[in-house]
Amino acid sequence: MIIALGEGLLGTTVALAAVIGPEGPGWSVDVVVLGLAGTALVFGMWWTYFVLPCGEVLSRHRERSFAWGYGHIVLFGALVAVGAGLHVAAFSVEHASALGVPATVLTVAVPVALYVLSVFALYDQLTRSFDPVHLILLAGSTLLAAASVAMAAAGATMVWCLAVLALTPWVTVVGYETVGHRHQERVLAGL
Repeated sequence: MIIALGEGLLGTTVALAAVIGPEGPGWSVDVVVLGLAGTALVFGMWWTYFVLPCGEVLSRHRERSFAWGYGHIVLFGALVAVGAGLHVAAFSVEHASALGVPATVLTVAVPVALYVLSVFALYDQLTRSFDPVHLILLAGSTLLAAASVAMAAAGATMVWCLAVLALTPWVTVVGYETVGHRHQERVLAGL
């Protein structure tokens, strides 16, 4: 997981290096927003993954480890695709991409949405529980991902679309830190 998250940070770093390097246009508001968006996105994804109670549950229910382990194939693929999408964004900022803004934003938004969905699917598979709050969190995450794509289609600049997209995993972080941790404590106590 840490290595795959590193791919996201690498994508952000490459994006920034391309823009502020000797052949790039240099520092600008767009560069700062792109750097913050990429970093916020990756750290939000890190946080959402590490709130999963995998150690506690798997120590009591080893029979769940098969689906847990293989379920990570989709999650890791989505996570690495986010890093690749951020790399595509770097090419776009450098004007070295044939993709338009909507397509560039989709290269990040689709894997982010898949990642969020995978985290919730892994949680449900692991804990064998359902929390209606998860539907609200998924709806909020979907709304932000869709908003970033809609902004791109409406003509907003790519970096501002990515800034909105970067908020997607933070819906889950805020939901967990405010109310979700209580549900998780009840689930773990029921084991």
